[in-house]
Amino acid sequence: MTIKVAIAGARGRMGTTARKAIEEAMDAEVVAALDYKHKGKFINGSLITNGQEGIPIYTSLAELANEVKPDVLLDVTDPDAVFSNVKEAIKLGIHPVVGTSGLTEEELHAISELVEETGMGAIIAPNFSIGAVLMMKFAAQAARYLGDIEIIEMHHDRKLDAPSGTAVKTANMIKSVRPAHIQGHPEEQEHLTGARGGDVEGMKIHSVRLPGLLAHQQVLLGGEGELLTIRHDSFDRNSFMPGIIMAIRHVVGRSDLIYGLEEIID
Repeated sequence: MTIKVAIAGARGRMGTTARKAIEEAMDAEVVAALDYKHKGKFINGSLITNGQEGIPIYTSLAELANEVKPDVLLDVTDPDAVFSNVKEAIKLGIHPVVGTSGLTEEELHAISELVEETGMGAIIAPNFSIGAVLMMKFAAQAARYLGDIEIIEMHHDRKLDAPSGTAVKTANMIKSVRPAHIQGHPEEQEHLTGARGGDVEGMKIHSVRLPGLLAHQQVLLGGEGELLTIRHDSFDRNSFMPGIIMAIRHVVGRSDLIYGLEEIID
């Protein structure tokens, strides 16, 4: 069976790389693109054309679903569009695979309820890099023994949300094994607002946004007389492709919500 995939955000940098990876997979194909413009046109390589060759562009997911009937919607758009795309895809009987960060706890809860109601499985992955997923798993394992933790995530300066979905997911995984407590001096004074970063049950998260970066994170775990640093770096968007293909193959057989690729990696 060939898995039919529609991509929301197919013209972006991540979407362009995903298109190539999916087309190179033996068991998947890109059948359509969901966009906010260029209705009726086609994506042909790096060009948008009026010809009948390439990937057709739709501005309506309902119309796309009716005409090409995809199995999966891969969403690599932005935080403003992803929630409505996911909800509509599930209602239309399309499995969402989401690589867009910025979903709130309330939105994740609403998606979970919709998945449970419809039985239409979905995967939301804060990070598709296998190495990044392993970094999160290793950090959670180490947090059982070294509970004073700070997370530094670094991304390109075009990223819209802070902290990153990967940092939030890492903190949530650590929360499940680490008792909440205040880190640092109990009478610590922050003389510049934000200098100590965001706070998650005493853990600190720091976000860096600079040109030249892509996606990087380090987790610092401190103990008496020692420091453990677990770091992951993505230097190219190709690092996300094996995880995307894994998620697309996995989601079509699911009837539940998977949040994070660590749920399907042993």
